[in-house]
Amino acid sequence: MFDINPFAQLSSSVPPLVMQLFVIVMILMVAGGTLFDIIHKGSAKYFFQLVNKSRTNATINASAGEKLAVVVKTTAHDVLTSGEFCSTRRRIAHLLTMYGFIIYVVSTVVMVFSYSSLDTLTPTILPYLWWLGGAMICIGGYWFWFFIRVDVSAEGNSPFRLVRADLFVVSLMASVTFGLIWAYLQGNGNSWSTLVLALYLITTLVFFGSVPWSKFSHMFFKPAAAYQKNLAVANGGRRNLPPPSDSPAIYGKAQRHTHNY
Repeated sequence: MFDINPFAQLSSSVPPLVMQLFVIVMILMVAGGTLFDIIHKGSAKYFFQLVNKSRTNATINASAGEKLAVVVKTTAHDVLTSGEFCSTRRRIAHLLTMYGFIIYVVSTVVMVFSYSSLDTLTPTILPYLWWLGGAMICIGGYWFWFFIRVDVSAEGNSPFRLVRADLFVVSLMASVTFGLIWAYLQGNGNSWSTLVLALYLITTLVFFGSVPWSKFSHMFFKPAAAYQKNLAVANGGRRNLPPPSDSPAIYGKAQRHTHNY
């Protein structure tokens, strides 16, 4: 079952072109939603104001090599390994979800655009990657949702309490969960697969269509903000912030994880 391309199986009832158009629409929703979010919230304007202010307040003329070193370090620490998280559990959950999402989306796109026909043999690795990515999203997402997020682990709220800020995580987990269930049911010839497919499509539409109202665009803004922040430190601008205290490791560091204070 795990080595079967679910989208190739689906092609017996849904033309591959329809599946490909659906994926294209999702991509356009992300692009359009992110652009709308930038314009509506003024994120890009604020970001470039910070960049210009950092250049104006710079006290150090960082060389090209030093700037490159900052970019490499930021990529390795902030982007690829989420080193800004102090909590190890939160960091692991975030990395599972992030890399799982990348694997899941890339394998989906490749299978839909290149192997979405029963006449084309799908490389075995692709379905395995699709299942692996989906499983990583579910493990990281549900672990975060039920045990790590602040309003549950620290404030004692019910994990089933929903607010608009939860739209990104909930719609992502729902989409992937229904996707995996659909693939399993379809692979076993279960008649419920059609209903679950409909739920999969609806939750996927909500996930990609709610970009302006969710944290989806955050995945694009966060790396850019990390680069800007670290470059501002390298050139001495510091974004108008005061220098660090003499004991930053002692003051301002949580010594233990809070639990329902």
